[in-house]
Amino acid sequence: MKEILTEELSENLNKYKVIDVRSVDAYNGWKEGGETRGGHIRGAKSLPYKWLHFIDWIEIVMDKNIHPDDSLVIYGYEADKTEEVAKQFEKAGYPDVSVYNSFLEWAENGLPMEHLARYRQLVSADWLNQLITTGDAPEYGNDKFVVCHGHYRNPADYDEGHIPGSIPIDTNSLESTKTWNRRTPEEIKETLENAGISHDTTVILYGRFSSPNNDDPFPGSSAGHLGSIRAAFIMLYAGVKDVRILNGGLQSWLDSGYEITKVPAEKERVSFGVDIPQKPEIAVDLEEAKEILASPDKNLVCVRSWREYIGEVSGYNYIEKKGRIPGCVFGDCGSDAYHMENYRNLDHTMREYQEVEESWKKIGITPEKRNAFYCGTGWRGSEAFFNAWLMGWDKAAVYDGGWFEWSNNDLPYETGVPEE
Repeated sequence: MKEILTEELSENLNKYKVIDVRSVDAYNGWKEGGETRGGHIRGAKSLPYKWLHFIDWIEIVMDKNIHPDDSLVIYGYEADKTEEVAKQFEKAGYPDVSVYNSFLEWAENGLPMEHLARYRQLVSADWLNQLITTGDAPEYGNDKFVVCHGHYRNPADYDEGHIPGSIPIDTNSLESTKTWNRRTPEEIKETLENAGISHDTTVILYGRFSSPNNDDPFPGSSAGHLGSIRAAFIMLYAGVKDVRILNGGLQSWLDSGYEITKVPAEKERVSFGVDIPQKPEIAVDLEEAKEILASPDKNLVCVRSWREYIGEVSGYNYIEKKGRIPGCVFGDCGSDAYHMENYRNLDHTMREYQEVEESWKKIGITPEKRNAFYCGTGWRGSEAFFNAWLMGWDKAAVYDGGWFEWSNNDLPYETGVPEE
């Protein structure tokens, strides 16, 4: 391998496939290495050093369209890690590999960089640990925070072990167990106030992931991180001004070497302080969903699996009808109702945002449109929404009722593989 200097890289940036081996959080915009500007070199792909020892590393590389005929430039904070990744590429048959060890110089000299628009709302385990232990952290600027361990009707999930100081939040306290839509403003207010959350509290949410079993009567009980993102959406809708998600959930906390505890945290009731909802525009109900379907510049996006989309399965043991809403756009979540493989990395951190944006663009999901994401009951739709919202897409929303509501209202639906 050879080392490339700043001048050569900047003058020939479009010639290279640039690989960023820092954390996904640094890639998104967090200044973890003392840089003056956060983010990544324009056009760079995220391939964290952490993933180097994953058994399917080369499959990840190929999925990111990094091919042996590309001229690669590898960069990070630490030269030894950058060089280790470069050597791995060479062993895998990549003949043209360079390392760039001057990223701080790149950031300081105003050279082209990019970052996730709302990266502050997607935090790392290190950031959260600093906040919990010191009461402060970079780009926090508040004097009160609450950490929420999300779960669905499964208090034992919290009791099994949680981040110190976190409180449990059951999704059932925020969404109706009859409709699976968000609860009434009065009910949401009661839940948040009992949890010690006011509109100006910084709230950080996370959950545990343990592959759900579809034969279980309540598979969602094992999809805690997905449930926590659903709770985050409802809090944002309600009016919590600073909602943040621990990128990767509890797994990121454990991967970073931090301890969990079984000691429950105390909650102190507060006043929410403003009327609910403060952001009604991010929640779409049935009538607006119909309007979106009738509009050429809006999208109702189906964030479900292919088998659900074509009507092979309903996706849920409590939904009878199988199929899709006519006119929806297929946003492909992954394998089933409790997985989001196409929106996450293998360590459950959120997928590189440019990859999501690129895949959406191919099917007409673009930021200037009103895009309402739906699934069966709102969880997967909420996670897709957060991907868009984090990118700064302010017209994004969740169709809250989803397939559950649509299929229970004797409305038209389709099955089978759609014609082009």
